[in-house]
Amino acid sequence: MSIIDTSHKRKSVILTSIIMSMLFLCIFLFGLKYLDPPTEYGIAINFGTSDVGMGNIQPKEALKATTPEVTETTEEVIPQEETAVAETVTEKTEKSIEKSEDVATQNLEEALAIKKQEEAKIAAKKVIAEKQRIAKAKADALKKKQEEEAKKRSELDALMGGFNKGSGNASGGEGDDNSPGDKGKITGDINAKGYTGNGGGNGTGNYNLGNRKPLNRPKPNYLCNEEGLVIVRIEVNNTGKVIRATAGVKGSTNTADCLLSQAKKAALQTKWQADTKAPQKQIGTIKYRFSLSQ
Repeated sequence: MSIIDTSHKRKSVILTSIIMSMLFLCIFLFGLKYLDPPTEYGIAINFGTSDVGMGNIQPKEALKATTPEVTETTEEVIPQEETAVAETVTEKTEKSIEKSEDVATQNLEEALAIKKQEEAKIAAKKVIAEKQRIAKAKADALKKKQEEEAKKRSELDALMGGFNKGSGNASGGEGDDNSPGDKGKITGDINAKGYTGNGGGNGTGNYNLGNRKPLNRPKPNYLCNEEGLVIVRIEVNNTGKVIRATAGVKGSTNTADCLLSQAKKAALQTKWQADTKAPQKQIGTIKYRFSLSQ
């Protein structure tokens, strides 16, 4: 054989075979001994013919069949009515909780609404109080102004001899009426002889219509004890006729009706130079100064 090709290998095989044979022989002759079947060890069980039993007498045979006692088991039966009542109580409890939540929510909403109403009332009261404060301030300012004017008139009356209230020491009177008194105006000239004054700044007035000149200058009548400057806005066509007049425009210092009506009348009666190159409606002004003194 190719595996055992040397003397050493042959010696090893022979030696191994001898040793193995001796081992098998020893095991066969001197090996472990055992019982067949082996001895069993444990706890002895009492003779009996059933899984249950009682007493101290050991029967030798099977016992007669007996009717076992039936032990009644009482199951707790919940009446249907009690169950329904329990369910009803549960439902009522849930509804009560839901109702409580709804009431709480409603109370919160009502509280917020009441709070908003109170805030609106407070804001309205503040607005009313502010308006009242402004109105009172205006009233106080007007009262103060009236008091100052009354004081000035009183001082002027005292200076002029009490013309307004007749409280001075002077006696007699002056005027062209049949009633007692001193006719005229407090701001007038004490040496003047006229009672209603002259209109139109010595009868001439102040006329303005571009390069066009007035051909006549009617003098407004003086019908009342008023004085001041009245400006009339006029519209003149190219033939020189005043087609419209508006008295008391911006710049006037007195807009009493008795002055405005006469100023407008005099302005409409004014005739201007004709101008074929002028527009059909040329704008100008006439100023009339009314004075109580002559």
